[in-house]
Amino acid sequence: MQTPDSDRHPDRTSSRNDALQLYIALSRAGQWVHMHADRDIRKHGLNRTEFGVLELLYHKGPQPIQQIGGKVLMSSGNITYVVDKLEQKGFVKRKASTEDRRLIYAEITDAGQQFMSLVFPGHAEAISHAVSGLTPEERRLAADLLKKLGKQAQQLFKP
Repeated sequence: MQTPDSDRHPDRTSSRNDALQLYIALSRAGQWVHMHADRDIRKHGLNRTEFGVLELLYHKGPQPIQQIGGKVLMSSGNITYVVDKLEQKGFVKRKASTEDRRLIYAEITDAGQQFMSLVFPGHAEAISHAVSGLTPEERRLAADLLKKLGKQAQQLFKP
């Protein structure tokens, strides 16, 4: 169906439709890949956020609690709750900074390290299985394009 706008600006309408199709495809693909990852994570008694924080600490080492939210895309209030839950499970501990007592770090415990060393390889395999519809080359290309897309969307976002 032609709209008054599409009569005057067919290229703009086509570009807008392409953007909407990309958004839908990206959302659906992300949703299905998340479902695979979530199913794997739930098998181990965690949710996506808990696993994300634990995975960050496992791979990147101790992190200031105030900065974890930005790295796993969560609000700082939720991070405190998640760290509390991981602490109760024995996977994480809090540690005050030696330079600045106001700064509290979350650090993975030995039990958390052991848990992740057992669980993470299977989790990586579940994700690999979920994205197996693309060849390795297509996965690399998609990752590069999505990083480019994400960086631009982040720059355009104005609070």
